[in-house]
Amino acid sequence: MTVKQLSLPELADGCARLGIGHVGLWREPVRFHGLEAAAKLVRDAGLTVTSLCRGGFLTAIDPRERAEALADNRRAVDEAATLGTDTLVLVSGGLPAGSRDLREARERIADALAELGPYAERHGVRLAIEPLHPMFASDRCVVSTLAQALDLAERFPARQVGVTVDTYHVWWDDTAPGQIARAGAGGRIHCFQLADWTTPLPEGVLDGRGQLGDGAIDMREWQGHVEAAGYSGPIEVELFNGGLWARDGFEVLAETAARFAEHTR
Repeated sequence: MTVKQLSLPELADGCARLGIGHVGLWREPVRFHGLEAAAKLVRDAGLTVTSLCRGGFLTAIDPRERAEALADNRRAVDEAATLGTDTLVLVSGGLPAGSRDLREARERIADALAELGPYAERHGVRLAIEPLHPMFASDRCVVSTLAQALDLAERFPARQVGVTVDTYHVWWDDTAPGQIARAGAGGRIHCFQLADWTTPLPEGVLDGRGQLGDGAIDMREWQGHVEAAGYSGPIEVELFNGGLWARDGFEVLAETAARFAEHTR
């Protein structure tokens, strides 16, 4: 998503040029390229798919909408398995129309995970609940903190459900380091993502994640938290940024790799 202006073949070529061996993929470009073709492309390029984004949106009340969401998440699990990744990132979903009940919405997520977790495990895939900044609670994600994400995940085996730690969404929360330790103790850090928080916020906050080093977040500090919690997996950079998307994609990819080297250990 950081370089969504690149096609999958262009992305694979750019990663090869820069010596990048891992890539996190989103479902939309995979679907555009074709699932089987995308899986072959990344294999042939020597790329390891670190995660697939995204499943989720599991808060619907209407039975038909709920059934559609569960079916779509099962498809997402199938896609992740085909791409060779063991991690499907979940954005849980916002409040259904007409509802103001956050607690009940989270319980519907738990009900869905009870169905999806065993299905994912059978396919060798883990579900990684991603808490989003509270500004997204109404329309995108009623899970706003790592504590809330872990309260859901810990109802299920870690081999089925864990969490995503995204600096953009948790850096403001002074309880997050302790929750990272909690997640690590349970083997539940399934995905770790970096993005910076820049101000002033753009009109479309969703696409305002800053390039590493341009904002307020200390990337090394958060890397230290997850590593101290026992995480040794890949580190993704996920930037939604209209300014970056308007630039040459290969240039942004190279810049991102350089910033990663500069702002991590």
